[in-house]
Amino acid sequence: MAVNLPMPTVGPVSRLAPKPMKFVLNWGRRYSLWVFNFGLACCAIEFIATSMSRHDFIRFGVIPFANGPRQADLMIVSGTVTDKMAPAVKRLYEQMPDPKYVISFGACSNCGGPYWDSYCVTKGVDQIIPVDVYVPGCPPRPEALLHGIMKLQEKIAAESLGDRYQGGGA
Repeated sequence: MAVNLPMPTVGPVSRLAPKPMKFVLNWGRRYSLWVFNFGLACCAIEFIATSMSRHDFIRFGVIPFANGPRQADLMIVSGTVTDKMAPAVKRLYEQMPDPKYVISFGACSNCGGPYWDSYCVTKGVDQIIPVDVYVPGCPPRPEALLHGIMKLQEKIAAESLGDRYQGGGA
């Protein structure tokens, strides 16, 4: 009698990994996000306020400042992305190791904000790199960023490891 085994998810032996192990791996990635802040305008001040003691997103397992893109899991783009800055955003995103996540923080990074009609403003950072969570507002409150981080953590907890590491995930 043939038994249909599930497809491997992380490696050739991953089918042998029990579900609790997959839960532990997702849990570890969920609560150890190293942030690469790409602050471009006034929204960056709100990001800094979120990392201070009043809001303190370290309690959610978010380490506020990675040394560079090669040590970061999460890029938070906050502020107006101009066409001149767009290649730098893309280059830094590509330097981040997989799995990597992006939060678009504020109206300017989401869709251009009040400058959407300008000839030199990118109409949202999602035109350049894939975005996992959008945080609206002009400027968005620190509580909104905390909510966005919790939504990203929920997404990380629910994702398939195979999809994420083989490039199938967003």
